[in-house]
Amino acid sequence: MPQHARNTPVCRDCDGFATAAITTGTRNRDGSRATLRVTCRSCQGTGHTAPAAVLARAGR
Repeated sequence: MPQHARNTPVCRDCDGFATAAITTGTRNRDGSRATLRVTCRSCQGTGHTAPAAVLARAGR
């Protein structure tokens, strides 16, 4: 039997890529490139959003 994965919504701001490494173009003393690690503020680096349990369906 196939195992079903949990359906967790992907963050709409980062599309699931919550952490990015950005090269600044400068080099450190040892010759390696200086990079910055940036995380998504909306999902705090998880890539997924919490289920919206507080939303209510409005209608007839």
